[in-house]
Amino acid sequence: MILQALTRHYEDLLALGRIPRPGWTTAKVSYALALDGDGRVIQLLHLNQQVRHGKKTVWVPQELQMPTPAKRTSGVAANFLCDNSSYLLGVDGKGNPAHTANCFSAAKALHLSLLKDAASPVARSIVRFFETWDPAQASVHPALQTDWADLMKGGNLVFWYEDASAAADPEIRNVWQRHYGSESDGAEDVLCLVTGRHAPLARLHPSIKGVVGAQSSGASLVCFDKPAFCSYAHKQGNNAPTGEYAAFAYATALNTLLADRNRVCRVGDTTILFWAEGAKSAYQDCLLASMFNDCYTEHDILAALHSLANGNSVDWDGARLDPDTRFYVLGLTPNTARLSVRFFWQNSFGVMMRNLQKHYERLNIVRPAYDPYPLLPVWRMVRETIRNPLPGARPQEPNPRLAGDLLLAILNDNPYPATLLDSVVLRIRAERNVTRGQAAILKAYYLRNSQDEKYKEVLTVDLNAQSNYLPYVLGRLFAVLEFLQRDANGGNAPAATIKDKYFNSASATPATVFPLLINLAQKHLSKLGGGLRIKYDKDIAELNSRITQTLPARMSLQEQSAFQLGYYHETQKRYTKKEEN
Repeated sequence: MILQALTRHYEDLLALGRIPRPGWTTAKVSYALALDGDGRVIQLLHLNQQVRHGKKTVWVPQELQMPTPAKRTSGVAANFLCDNSSYLLGVDGKGNPAHTANCFSAAKALHLSLLKDAASPVARSIVRFFETWDPAQASVHPALQTDWADLMKGGNLVFWYEDASAAADPEIRNVWQRHYGSESDGAEDVLCLVTGRHAPLARLHPSIKGVVGAQSSGASLVCFDKPAFCSYAHKQGNNAPTGEYAAFAYATALNTLLADRNRVCRVGDTTILFWAEGAKSAYQDCLLASMFNDCYTEHDILAALHSLANGNSVDWDGARLDPDTRFYVLGLTPNTARLSVRFFWQNSFGVMMRNLQKHYERLNIVRPAYDPYPLLPVWRMVRETIRNPLPGARPQEPNPRLAGDLLLAILNDNPYPATLLDSVVLRIRAERNVTRGQAAILKAYYLRNSQDEKYKEVLTVDLNAQSNYLPYVLGRLFAVLEFLQRDANGGNAPAATIKDKYFNSASATPATVFPLLINLAQKHLSKLGGGLRIKYDKDIAELNSRITQTLPARMSLQEQSAFQLGYYHETQKRYTKKEEN
């Protein structure tokens, strides 16, 4: 399914003219060797461009359409027209002269073989270059000396002739196209499992670049390079027969998606990419805004979600979004030289938005005035499960499976993963505090995962002042006692508050802790006077009246979560009152 969806995406992009044809690829090129008619290097052209990267302006290689490169491992494999200095100049900074000489010899043999009968001026110039170029003289060549150190770092070079890339020459393009087509002449004809048509077998599949944490040179999505991966004595690509066209198409589409860094997200160790049928980028932008970014207003996002969830089309950044459009989400994780599929989801855009709307409704909870984020994107939910890093410290990594499991649960409107609850509870216990994000996650988790209707009465946006659910009432009472301690100390929290000392034990073993807290409260009340004391007396008495059963010796994980929600709701109510006053 994944390869089929990616192949269809390639064909959509091809129809729009946004992707190279078979045999060609988009390569990142740093320099160009400008040649004259006799094949002499007359200039080294800089092709790097300045682009904005966050708040900085950086130099990045220019992207040009070039012949599809060979798939390299540790051996020597030359590319046509576009390669690094080892192959096109016979020099590099790797410290292995014999290997470098072999690289140049392979490039020379390839270019002379393909261009020997070509008559165009640029083709003849490239032939003369390889016939006359002496790698031993490269370091003293006047055109290369200025940028020599940079050349030795790597980066792709191309040939340039009279203000244009050699790859733009029609005769050279035809030569490469014939060569590319002939490479499969001896390949086994198979029934392609992707297209369903007979086609030459792709023995090796192209590399995929851009997955965070994978090899920078590229990793394999489909690979059978070990005996353990093979079946029935098949070798390499015969284990999953894929035609050369399909292999090229899915890999090109995937590399194109990964290259668009503005539309690729990383949550934990998972690189997430998405696309719509027809290759309309507005769908990607809408999803990004809805699930991962904070760059749109709450009103815009929720309005779009509501319309699409109800089967209505909407305008988004000048494009019309159809809820019936097929949409795909793919999560990839690195595994040394290979890629692992964390998850793959496909359905209509409207179904996804409907499930996303339900998710945000469950997450909705009162938030502090200082919290500027109306919605909780997935990455913020995941961040609520880890410790905030200290200045200069390396950020803690979340559970590697959590991001994928959480996203898949949201997209399918399935129960949230238990690892989400476990991780949030551990953070609350460690920090002895409940943030807005953690409270929202507790609320959403039990609304979707719990069947206890009594419990669900406290899973509200704001405080449920009428609830008699004991764990919830105890959480509220603990918040009141904390505020009482602060006011008894002149409005300043003491060095060690009751939250610091007793928050975890109060939520887990209330029968042991609350008698002690009530006793402390009487001492704190004695320090207050007038109306403030009367107010706290009334608040404590009102909450005590809702406790109609013996305090439990221990509370379950679900009951502890209700305690934490009660604490959060009561805390936000009191802060709101103070701000209003």
